[in-house]
Amino acid sequence: MQLYSTENRHTAVSLRTAVLEGMPSDGGLYMPAAVPELSPDFFQQLGSLSFQDISYRIASEYFQDEIPDQALHSLVNDAVNFDAPVVHIHDNIHTLELFHGPTLAFKDFGARFMARVMSWFIRNEDTEVTILVATSGDTGSAVAHGFLGVPGIRVVILYPGGKVSKIQEQQFTTLGQNITALEIDGNFDDCQRLVKAAFVDPALNESLELTSANSINIARLIPQSFYYVHGYAQICEPGDQPVISVPSGNYGNLTAGLLAKRMGLPVHRFIAASNVNDVVPAYLDTGSFDPRASVETISNAMDVGNPSNFARMLDLYDHDPEKMRDDIVGMRFIDDETRQAIQGVYNSTGYLMDPHGAVGYLALKNYTESLRISSPAMFLETAHPAKFLETVEPLIEMDIPVPARLQEALEKEKKSIPLSASLDDLREFLMSDLN
Repeated sequence: MQLYSTENRHTAVSLRTAVLEGMPSDGGLYMPAAVPELSPDFFQQLGSLSFQDISYRIASEYFQDEIPDQALHSLVNDAVNFDAPVVHIHDNIHTLELFHGPTLAFKDFGARFMARVMSWFIRNEDTEVTILVATSGDTGSAVAHGFLGVPGIRVVILYPGGKVSKIQEQQFTTLGQNITALEIDGNFDDCQRLVKAAFVDPALNESLELTSANSINIARLIPQSFYYVHGYAQICEPGDQPVISVPSGNYGNLTAGLLAKRMGLPVHRFIAASNVNDVVPAYLDTGSFDPRASVETISNAMDVGNPSNFARMLDLYDHDPEKMRDDIVGMRFIDDETRQAIQGVYNSTGYLMDPHGAVGYLALKNYTESLRISSPAMFLETAHPAKFLETVEPLIEMDIPVPARLQEALEKEKKSIPLSASLDDLREFLMSDLN
């Protein structure tokens, strides 16, 4: 498979190159030259396929020229070794639970898959790859656990100090080994800016082999399309066209859903469900994309003012807002609405949502009710609510049991390195500590 840069469609690189580089030198993002299409027969047979079967079938469309069949089978089965079940909430509304992996967040799918793909690509090379990743919450823990102990790979995680939950922070600052956490004096957008700047910095690229494990890396994005198809298989009959609501911050998750649709998944409409950091819903309203500084909310992983993957969304729709509106509607909600949704759904159904899934639920409920849509509908529940105890417990007025793997992280010693939001300081750290 060939890929190009969103900044230059004449780029042509292999999937291996795109994965190991992470980001083109021109500052764009890699996109498949042609999104592969799955046969109608595949969708007719979904009911008889396991999650691993579905995942392998999709992965093979992308990787068949670069990873042998048997190796890809093993890689997928190892990465996707936990389920993503659909749970009925009420009426025609369901949730796709994506928090059953090692770090209890949806990013486990992409991080575990990418770690195994990258390890396979460098298996015979005498080199060390440095992974830079910016996180607003769950990306850091998923990437840290996905790459922990992987030979030839060192991970540096940049996160905004004081702006991720305690449990999220503990999950990626307590591991040691090949994982280093940098506590940046700034917000997530500062962390993301530093990572992007590092990739185009001549001095760093001359000395280090850099790549990314954010969703700017295509190997993180591809496996996220697996669970859209798996979710569809659980609630839909052949011919159904569901509405899918995606809690959105950096828009990698929604972009993966759009790729699944391009591959043939018959989705009626996606909802870009946003908190007050609503630059993409604003674009869908006005046709103008105006990045701005992010605002802190209780759905912290969505606190992104300049989402990277929007460049891929623009590319998919030829920078035409009318084309994008055919597939996507944007909706935004404030924290008080999110709190009310968590409390209301728990009191009426007994189902407990996290602050991100709650935004997805609100968007789906409002959209389906306003248009009187009765076809299957689902929102993505992206993280276990126990990761947000400070927000959720006061709303339901009871303690939430903390899963053992989270409790273990809370009891470990935090090891992070404070750093300014300056590229000079990041360069100095990387060159001195990792070269």
